[in-house]
Amino acid sequence: MQRRRYIVCYDIADERRLDRVHRCVKDFGYALQYSVYCCDLSELDRVRLFENLRNLIHRDEDRVLFIDLGLTDGQADLPDCVTFLGQKPQMPSVRRLIF
Repeated sequence: MQRRRYIVCYDIADERRLDRVHRCVKDFGYALQYSVYCCDLSELDRVRLFENLRNLIHRDEDRVLFIDLGLTDGQADLPDCVTFLGQKPQMPSVRRLIF
């Protein structure tokens, strides 16, 4: 099953929703920064995450951004299109698998 790597970022207006969104996204990926995650997702995982988030947010107050970085190809590191100034996060060598 092919996985694609996504950057998932969120800006949530309400603290309670923010906590729920945070818990949801961290189940699918790894934190790069506060409210910014790297998620390696199958198509089914992407749909599940999208639907979970759709049910948590208020569309007129909140926003979630998905950036598709392409196929993971089993790489543990971020692709060259992602550049950090300062400390670069350590990506785990084992991907999370969502069931």
